[in-house]
Amino acid sequence: MTITKRFWIALVFSLPMLVGMILMPFGIMIPGGEWTQFILTTIVMAVAARPFLQSAWASFKKHHSNMDTLVAIGTATAYIYSIYAMITHQSVFFESAAFVVTFVLLGQVFEERMRNNASNAIEKLVDLQAKEAEVMRDGKLVKIPLSEVVQGDLIRVKPGQKIAVDGVITEGSSTVDESMVTGESMPVTKKIGDKVIGSTMNSNGTFMFKAEKVGSDTMLSQIVELVKKAQNSHAPIQNLTDKVSEIFVPVVLILSILTFLVWYVFLGATIAQALIFAVSVVVIACPCALGLATPTALMVGTGRGAKMGILIKNGEVLEEVNDVKTVVMDKTGTITNGKPEVTNIIGDSQQVLKLAAALEESSEHPLATAILDKAKADTIQADKADSFQAIEGKGVEAVVNGQKAFVGNDKLLNDVKISTELENKMVQLQNEAKTVVFVGLNQEVIGMIAIQDAPKATSKEAIATLKARGLRTVMLTGDNERVAKAIAQEVGIDEVIADVLPGDKADHVEKLQKQGKVAFVGDGINDAPALTMADVGIAMGSGTDIAIESGGIVLMKNDLRDVAKALELSKKTFNRIKLNLFWAFIYNVLGIPVAAGLFFAVGLTLSPELAGLAMAFSSLSVVTSSVLLNKAKIDTKVKTA
Repeated sequence: MTITKRFWIALVFSLPMLVGMILMPFGIMIPGGEWTQFILTTIVMAVAARPFLQSAWASFKKHHSNMDTLVAIGTATAYIYSIYAMITHQSVFFESAAFVVTFVLLGQVFEERMRNNASNAIEKLVDLQAKEAEVMRDGKLVKIPLSEVVQGDLIRVKPGQKIAVDGVITEGSSTVDESMVTGESMPVTKKIGDKVIGSTMNSNGTFMFKAEKVGSDTMLSQIVELVKKAQNSHAPIQNLTDKVSEIFVPVVLILSILTFLVWYVFLGATIAQALIFAVSVVVIACPCALGLATPTALMVGTGRGAKMGILIKNGEVLEEVNDVKTVVMDKTGTITNGKPEVTNIIGDSQQVLKLAAALEESSEHPLATAILDKAKADTIQADKADSFQAIEGKGVEAVVNGQKAFVGNDKLLNDVKISTELENKMVQLQNEAKTVVFVGLNQEVIGMIAIQDAPKATSKEAIATLKARGLRTVMLTGDNERVAKAIAQEVGIDEVIADVLPGDKADHVEKLQKQGKVAFVGDGINDAPALTMADVGIAMGSGTDIAIESGGIVLMKNDLRDVAKALELSKKTFNRIKLNLFWAFIYNVLGIPVAAGLFFAVGLTLSPELAGLAMAFSSLSVVTSSVLLNKAKIDTKVKTA
């Protein structure tokens, strides 16, 4: 039976007893009284609590104790004593046993749901694959399922289609969006002899390519395997409660036995009296509050995070955050905007942009979008271009207002000379890792446009905040080193690791982990292995589904400044869990001497009923502590130059 079903069974059969407790002060008793409580609790113990009892027994046989041991001892003792009390016409506390089971199972339901989120990442990756391919068979192009594609097949790809498998272009050309795999924001021009990657998106051309890697050998399949490996590489984190339980449970049992022996053997109490003292000791140590300590803080912390646009997906990440030394970030879409933008216009900006927009309006080149977006932002109305002609790998030409105009790279210039001033400016822009587009009229260059995937406006502040917290910052990207270093210098990144293939990102994260715990921030499919390999994976909300599923924390606002907020909130939430565990034990520790009868001579005793009440106060303190997390200050602002 699943944890969820066990929880609902425990909840349904516990609620009548809760209603009975609420109505008792008004003189209203639950129908059937103690017998109804006995039947309801017996069902909870037999169905919902059975795995706790089995686990506790298995741990006992191996000379260990854990959270299940506490649950089993607390519930079994409360249940068995209540049966004894019912027979001897004393006060019972069946509801204590039922409530403990319900609260603990509630926490486990939350944990189970969080663990299931990680496994969905693999399914998301597999769904990205093309479903079929148009393959040349017997001189004809036929569509076949992806599973039937074999190495050496000739495959045709039309505009807007996914590339089926990895291979090499044999005919035609196009631009391909490889950002989902390589992290490169600029679509890449592909021609005969160039390699293509399966599952990337073809843009504007039709081409044929020869399949080189199929099935499990494709890059996407390898990424899937890397994600699986990364997810399985993390050792299960020892639950703090279990660590304490290793000592706490045996001590409580010993104290309970000693209490019974002292009262019965040495102080001459009756068996019933001695048993009441012994049971009170166990009941006061019952782990009701322990079952609430983690899930309540997690619910409040994650709820507050959701309001801030920060999704914390599991409890393990909270503990890992405390020791993070390095924050590694992907470039494209994380530090940068994730799309090409016009950064500089050299010459008469209005004339240059107006002419460029006129030509690029008919172009399908990725850089044309950046120019047109800039023209639209500046409310520039482009003139009509006639006799448009695209020159492969160079640019475009057309006639505008009766004059021949061109826009393109330096290969388009041919015999056109540019001034020394423009040439120097070109070198400067290229050294800044910007793509330079020349704009000309009547065989004369009138200006240049520099295009770059620029950093987000908030990136510099975000990185300064992380550094102010004593964290080392690293950029890990598939982009070329010149682009990466230029961006890193602009935003203040400490270290750059560039030209990294998707399969190598997780390896680099693993190397950095030798110097301390690592948080990785990314948004692309290519970031999935690194997100799962890192001690703390932080996914940008605007990223792919697989990146979001792979991360332990998701930033829904796509704001890099939220990384520091997420780390701060995670730390405070985990510290609140530790505080809750303290409160969960403090009542037990302070109450045990009273429950054992140490102050009996002065009239201060703690019956099982009062011990149960102390348990309720312990739970109340934990819940109150968790709610106060909503008031905790999350301040990450720093002054930047």
